[in-house]
Amino acid sequence: MTEDNRIRSIVIVGGGTAGWMAAACFARFLKPLGCRIEVVESEEIGSIGVGEATVPPVLDFIRVLGIDENDLIRKTQATFKLGIQFQDWLRPGHAWSHPIGQTGFAIDGVPFGAYWLKEYLAGRASRLEDYNLAAQAAEHGKFMRPIAAPNSPLERISYALHFDAVLFARYMRSFAEARDVIRTEGRVVSVVQNPNDGAVEKLVLENGKTVEGDLFIDCSGFQAILIEGALKTGYDDWQKWLPCDRAAAVPVRQTRAPATYTLSKALDAGWQWRIPLQHRTGNGYVYCSEFSSDEAALETLKAHGDGEEMNDPLLIRFTSGRRKQFWNKNVVALGLASGFLESLESTSIHLIQHGLTLLLRFFPDRSFEPADRDRYNTALAQEFERVRDFLLLHYTTSERDDTPFWRHCKSLPQTDSLKERLDLFRGYGRILGEDSEVFPAQSWLALLTAQGATPRHHDPLADTLDPAVVAATLENIKTVVGECARAMPTHQEFIAKNCAV
Repeated sequence: MTEDNRIRSIVIVGGGTAGWMAAACFARFLKPLGCRIEVVESEEIGSIGVGEATVPPVLDFIRVLGIDENDLIRKTQATFKLGIQFQDWLRPGHAWSHPIGQTGFAIDGVPFGAYWLKEYLAGRASRLEDYNLAAQAAEHGKFMRPIAAPNSPLERISYALHFDAVLFARYMRSFAEARDVIRTEGRVVSVVQNPNDGAVEKLVLENGKTVEGDLFIDCSGFQAILIEGALKTGYDDWQKWLPCDRAAAVPVRQTRAPATYTLSKALDAGWQWRIPLQHRTGNGYVYCSEFSSDEAALETLKAHGDGEEMNDPLLIRFTSGRRKQFWNKNVVALGLASGFLESLESTSIHLIQHGLTLLLRFFPDRSFEPADRDRYNTALAQEFERVRDFLLLHYTTSERDDTPFWRHCKSLPQTDSLKERLDLFRGYGRILGEDSEVFPAQSWLALLTAQGATPRHHDPLADTLDPAVVAATLENIKTVVGECARAMPTHQEFIAKNCAV
């Protein structure tokens, strides 16, 4: 008779966005295993809740859980996101957009980026944003979900969300508890490990209660109670590449119709974010403590605010990087416990989601096969590294030298993987990418061209196309995209009709 070696209990340490996303995911997919799912959290420990902007895969997470999107939007005060607008990153006064969704289309197997770059370098094509529906809609405050419209960009609309992360965690908690996830109130004061292999066996709470489990998910934030406190896993510090190590955040009252994009504005010692929700605007300043004191950062945040502050600013200290292992023994770290990368490209929640997706793919039994753990760690490390390189490129391609911080950014070393991407692009405009990456080729194209990276040659494949066909195609894409954007309702009208609070 085969031994029943299934995971019987999963213990999630910490609630917040990561903890309750994990609980909701497990409640949805692991019911057939019959395992007990328990979240241990303390009301005394607040949630940071900075990551309020998302990328499109978050909609896949919401839909696969079977959640009504409009209901979630109403209950999290959410708005729709079509991209990120970057101001003053290349130089003061310069702006560009990193849009969501498809930009152009291939002709006879030649990627849009290849033939557009050839024409753009020759002065015969306009900026990349003119060929992307999301970019055009965002510029004009428009939004709609995709509709059945054959051969039209309107059936391929892609988007993400801005939401209140605290309300989102609360929504995930309600979803999970309705599916028999157990919540235990309490602060973890000690961790009991197996004397032979060091695996975690149980938690001891402040009130004396113990919580046993087979698989433990560490969502305890920067404390990393299990993955670091108990298992001493180690941390890869990436501050030599990403020097910002502080953030000041404060919500301000919404004073206008919310935009359909996240704002990222380069400032003297870092950058500001502005995330519009239905009821407020998330406002923050990510900065480097070597070039700004906390007091000066708070003054900068106040000077660049966009309304009345709703509470006192929150100061956050962090070190960019990741755990040396995300899965160690019978502990898997998610969220801030797994690592931290500044939210410049809205990837915090995505990295939680990606970690959960991989964990389901390699979900163990109590044997905890090393090959599954190792593959999980490799795959998630690669995703962290791709995001790191994408963020680093914003800094190293900047032409700014007007402050000590931006002069320092010019000396930041490039990773080998980013150097390879840049070398490929600067040669023939080629973009190295994998289908599984959070940032597709068009995202790299937008960032590279907007931040001044110029290929020495165009892709020879573009020469296989009839120049007249290319010119007509570019003009047609630009015209159709503009017409579709003008036909859309305003963002505010769409919210009012479908999902207003």
